[in-house]
Amino acid sequence: MPALERLGPLHAPALLRFERVNREYFARFVPDRGDDYFDEFADRLAGLLTEQEAGACHFHVLVDEDGTVLGRFNLVDVADGSAELGYRVAERATGRGLAREGVRQVCALARDEYGLRRLVASAALANPASLAVLRRTGFVPVEEVLIGGQPCLRHVLDLTPEVTDENRPPGRSIRVTDPDA
Repeated sequence: MPALERLGPLHAPALLRFERVNREYFARFVPDRGDDYFDEFADRLAGLLTEQEAGACHFHVLVDEDGTVLGRFNLVDVADGSAELGYRVAERATGRGLAREGVRQVCALARDEYGLRRLVASAALANPASLAVLRRTGFVPVEEVLIGGQPCLRHVLDLTPEVTDENRPPGRSIRVTDPDA
């Protein structure tokens, strides 16, 4: 069973292989990273890990039992209780529910571990599978945007729990007043 892990230096070789093997597949839906990304991978990864250590971003990889990276799930631009979610799953791993499960897990981490209250995510209109993942994980579409020249749909997920009788802390009551009384 694949596991979602916080990105660390030991993931570098498998992550680079994931990006190289899936480069053409990803370029169908998002702008290509360019040759510089691969040429400067080690330096870029070191920079990302520094940002993660500072709390500005949270990077995760979905790793198979054999150490193969099957997906990335990133929370970037963390500020004021909010972050942008980005994710990508290997072509060979599509259709297995891994994107949906990875998004669910990273949303739970965002709320429970990182204290975030709101996530924003965008998916290309030409990528119905990614749009479906966002809808199935509770994201609500809010506007069309252009990203890298491609039309996309931006979504928002509110991570603050709705207070109900089941999750209200003990000893707390809600006072309801009638404005017409």
